[in-house]
Amino acid sequence: MRLEGKNVLVVGLGESGKAAARFAAARGATVTVTDRRSAAELGEAVEEMGRLGARLALQEHSRALFVQQDLIVPSPGVAWDLPELEAARREGVAVMGELEIATSYLRGPVIGITGTNGKTTTTSLIGHILETAGVKASTGGNLGTPVLAMADESSEDRWNVLELSSFQLEATSTFHVHIGVVLNVTPDHLDRHGTFEAYAAAKGRMFQAQTAADFAVLHADDAVCRGYAAQTVGGAHWFSRTSRTEPGAWVEDGWIVCDGRRVAEAKLPIPGPHNLENSLAAVVAATVAGVDAAPIAEALRSFRTSEHRLEFVAEIDGVAYYNDSKATNVDAAKKAIETFDHGLWVILGGSDKGLEYAALREPLAGRARAALLIGESARKIEHELAGVVPAVHVRDLGEALRYARGRAERGDTVLLSPACASFDQFRNYGDRGRQFKQMVQALRPRGKV
Repeated sequence: MRLEGKNVLVVGLGESGKAAARFAAARGATVTVTDRRSAAELGEAVEEMGRLGARLALQEHSRALFVQQDLIVPSPGVAWDLPELEAARREGVAVMGELEIATSYLRGPVIGITGTNGKTTTTSLIGHILETAGVKASTGGNLGTPVLAMADESSEDRWNVLELSSFQLEATSTFHVHIGVVLNVTPDHLDRHGTFEAYAAAKGRMFQAQTAADFAVLHADDAVCRGYAAQTVGGAHWFSRTSRTEPGAWVEDGWIVCDGRRVAEAKLPIPGPHNLENSLAAVVAATVAGVDAAPIAEALRSFRTSEHRLEFVAEIDGVAYYNDSKATNVDAAKKAIETFDHGLWVILGGSDKGLEYAALREPLAGRARAALLIGESARKIEHELAGVVPAVHVRDLGEALRYARGRAERGDTVLLSPACASFDQFRNYGDRGRQFKQMVQALRPRGKV
């Protein structure tokens, strides 16, 4: 695809939108950027767009602006069925997501990782395995570096390890993934996709451009993942924590086994059964990519979790504090809670995504001393957890920490695992997690000043 001389509209000035504007401007396009936020809210992004020579059309989501373009690039956070986008399509304007544009520019094979939970950990782990094995690789996508920002440094001998969200994948048709990994699919983003079936279908689009020379790495214990095997013409490889799955990886006698060979002990530095599943998926993907067992085992031993994903923050007066701010849905919070045995003070709540919280009843019942509820979803969570665990309404993270600190006993754990988005009180889950860590670090052991 040639961008030179084209009129390109970038919708949304998040990280992906800024990368798309830079990419198009560098290739000679006439770029316009639009965002519903004001210049004051966008801050430095406005100045950067000015330096690029891009036209600013802030708070101007008008049909006239959209239909006069040659190409529109919506950011992943922009609804694919936005009325202005639909109007542009009817007028023959090309509407393409960042992955679709990257198809023409990104060199080297792609390992794509998606799923409701565990994407960031698994993407980081696969990148770590390849690095440990001395294999050239770059990680990015939904993880941090936008795919278009990776294109210039890509090469035919370098793997692109990409975390891919349903928002990104729903906008694809030709984007090619050599090794596609799906970790799990449980309800999430129903406020965006409408139904669970539509959400699952968006994830499955990762396989639509695969060939017989490609691979799908799928969770054998997840019904939706099993169904994806019929959607790819590539070879299906499996992973399971509960049963032998061939070709693929499983757990046997305390060992991770892949295609019949022991790879590493199943007791890993990163806690929780869900992280064992993430590790199994990474082992299969790396094996399919040609990495030997020895560097895989070395990488598993040395890997640590990503920021905001069951991240240990501190132990103060015998109480452990964990930041799991990236748990923005119910299933992620459930897995985090199940990592611990007892004595939990769980901070839940935030911006509701149309999910049901009843799935937290069973894990909380045997583990939690209280659920500390924040944000706009607090009343809904209290209703759906009624009778299972004491529910305490608090104004914010600071009050939640003060409440838990005054009552937690030695050996207890304070866990931020909200099961909700963050946008009612924070910029994003990273902002929420960082504020939580700062508050924890500001705590002092009793008796010290």
